[in-house]
Order: sequence, then structure tokens, then C-alpha cells
Amino acid sequence: MKSKPTTKRGGRRPSKPGPRPNNHRSSILGFLTVGQTARVLGISPSTLRQWENVGLITPARSQGRFRLYSPEVLKVLKRIKYLRDVKQLRGPGIKHVLDKTLALPRETTRSESSKLGLKLRQMRKRCKLSLVDAAKRAKISAGFLSAVELSQANPSVATLHRLATAYDTTVLEFYNLPHQTSRIVRPKDRRVLRTESGVAMELLSEGSKMLQSMVFRLPPGSGSDGAYSHAGEEFICMLQGTLEIWLDELERNVLREGDSFWFESSRGHRWFNPSRDEEAVLLWVNTPPTF
Repeated sequence: MKSKPTTKRGGRRPSKPGPRPNNHRSSILGFLTVGQTARVLGISPSTLRQWENVGLITPARSQGRFRLYSPEVLKVLKRIKYLRDVKQLRGPGIKHVLDKTLALPRETTRSESSKLGLKLRQMRKRCKLSLVDAAKRAKISAGFLSAVELSQANPSVATLHRLATAYDTTVLEFYNLPHQTSRIVRPKDRRVLRTESGVAMELLSEGSKMLQSMVFRLPPGSGSDGAYSHAGEEFICMLQGTLEIWLDELERNVLREGDSFWFESSRGHRWFNPSRDEEAVLLWVNTPPTF
């Protein structure tokens, strides 16, 4: 007599099993595990890890252990899969396309990108860190860090912050910008860093050793491109629009015009503008200076 398929332990599984229930807290909070993400994309978990190893993505970590994929990272993964399957691109080609949306200053030329890579390498050497040790501290792959130092890949805002923490410095030290110590900064004299995704960061104070203040302008859908953490505290005052900020990938906060918010910088934080049509403008103050 022909036996029927069974789902009992040790029995045969149905030929087309549906998604298995998962009570992992990340699902409740809108984050996916490696297995869940692989099923959504129709790829293997090993492919996800390979994309991470070559620096295409940087998933979050739960308590520093399990990989977690946010909705924003999932969008990037879908783009990577499209470029691979439809456009028939490989690693370098995919990186080239993705680099157009990663967060390096819009004005950065090939020469300036080379200077950034060289400066990062010099800082790593100054700290007497091997490539592997530095990457481990910054929670990125050694291969990706090597590509950044060789100017073959562009780091995101989150990655730059992680490297700044690893090298005990600030992000601005990665760029050859002249130091200013004037107490008054006129609007026309503000130095502005712009990212490929359109985020503008206007420096309101320079030379201070205890705090740093900036005005952030985020176009719809733009953000930090990942989570990062460092020592200190931060304060945000929303001037316009909406900002979604996550702490430790567990606490979601939505800020709107007029809201103020503070948090410990040691908590992993990532942020983005969830609006489809409105710019977000906010005053951001942190102490000590980290940007």
C-alpha cells in the first residue's frame, strides 16, 4: 500500500513545503534571519554569506551573534539578485552599480577616493592593526576593507563610523579638510558633505573638543546605509519631515516635526527617511565629536 507523505519527525516532507513558522523576535520586529531572507529571495544561505564576504551587503547582528536583515537591506539584496540574474553581472560589475548609491561625498573624484583609501590604510598601520584585526573591530569583512583601501569599493556612512571607532578617531579625519576654529559659522560658510543618495550634512560647529552639531537633510528613502555605534550621547531635534531610527535593531522610533530625541551612542543605531515625497531636516548634536 502506498504510504502518504507525512510531516512527522523523521517522515517525508511535502514536495512543496510552505514557509515554516518562526517565532524569532526579529520576525516580529520586521527583520529576517539568514534562512528567512534566503527563502524570500529564492537563493541559498551560502550565497548571502558570499555577498557579505565580498562587501556587497552588511547585515546587522543580534547580540553580535546572528545575522539580521532589515527591510532596507532586503531591497539591496533584491537589486543584487536582479543585477546577477537579469543583467548577468558578476561581483565587480554589481559593485560598480551599487557604488553609485553608496554614501561617499558627491564631489569625491577618483583622486580623492584614492586619498581616502590611502588615509585609511595609514590609520590602520598607525594603530598597528592587521587587515583582519581592523576589519574585525569595524565588523566588516577583511576583503571589503582591503577593497576600500585599494579604492576598489566605497564605504557607506555606517562603515566610515565603524572604522573611525576602530581607529579611535573621527570621520572628518579621513578627509583632508582644513580645520576651522571660528566660534561663528555663517550659513554661507558651512561645509557640507553630500552622499550619493543625496544626504547633506552641514557642519554647524568646528574646533570643539566636546560636542559636534550638524544639520542633516535627507531626501526620501535615504539614510545611514547600515548600523554603527561609538562612545558618547546624541541629541536630535526634528525641524521638518520624518525620521525612523532603530536602536540595537530592537527599538524603533519614528520622529516627526517638532520632536526631540536622545540616545546613548554605544547602542547600535541606523536611520533613514521613510517618506516617499518629503525631505527630512534635523539638527543632530553628539558628544564627543565622532563625525
